Amino acid sequence: MHHVTHVPLAGAFGGGGLFGIGYAMGVIDGLREQGIDLSTAPMVGTSAGSWAAAATALGVDFYKLATLNVPRFPNPRSGVLANSARRVFGNATRANVRAIACALPRLRRTELDGAKFPLSTIVAASSAVPGLLAPQRIEGRWYIDGGVRSGVSVDLAPPADLIIVIAPLAGAMFGPFNNLVERNTDREIAAWRKSCSGNVRLFAPTAATAKIATLPHHLFDKDRAIDAYVHGRREARGDLVGNN
Repeated sequence: MHHVTHVPLAGAFGGGGLFGIGYAMGVIDGLREQGIDLSTAPMVGTSAGSWAAAATALGVDFYKLATLNVPRFPNPRSGVLANSARRVFGNATRANVRAIACALPRLRRTELDGAKFPLSTIVAASSAVPGLLAPQRIEGRWYIDGGVRSGVSVDLAPPADLIIVIAPLAGAMFGPFNNLVERNTDREIAAWRKSCSGNVRLFAPTAATAKIATLPHHLFDKDRAIDAYVHGRREARGDLVGNN
């Protein structure tokens, strides 16, 4: 990897549709209330996680994201997601955000640099779910959802004393599918730890949070995403009263 210096704090946030954005941003806001502020930390985001990273870096409130129209799926029109993202992120860039996308045709995992490209564009590339949304073009290359290759891509995060890993599709989510995300994430965390011996705090939905989205299409339901935000925030504060 090209990252050399250790940073005090970093973040790696995974996919999970609107539910994933809500859950991740809830955790991030809950941590901020405890003095762990990721807004200037280097963050790698995959799919939903790239939205959470961009919003965190730009100080965009979750409830503002929740006002965006959800495109109807499948939607073959090019640029739908990028236009949506531009409404909240404009053309802003941020050096502390990287979005993970898969480059066509070989699906190579690629880190798209938020210092070089508008966050709205890299977020769209990272969340272009194949079959649901058109690929996103950046500098003559086409990209699709980074989650096709890895749910969280923790192994691509920079060396840090502490990394906050948010895996919205691990924990108590969806049975066999979650087991795959969880195994991959555990493997990537082990690889990351080995390369830089930092500490890891992993957040994945508790049983109570997982009940919000029990079917794949629930992940794209705005009301459930708002619910996930509230739960994520509570989980980050360790305030699980009435949450079992």
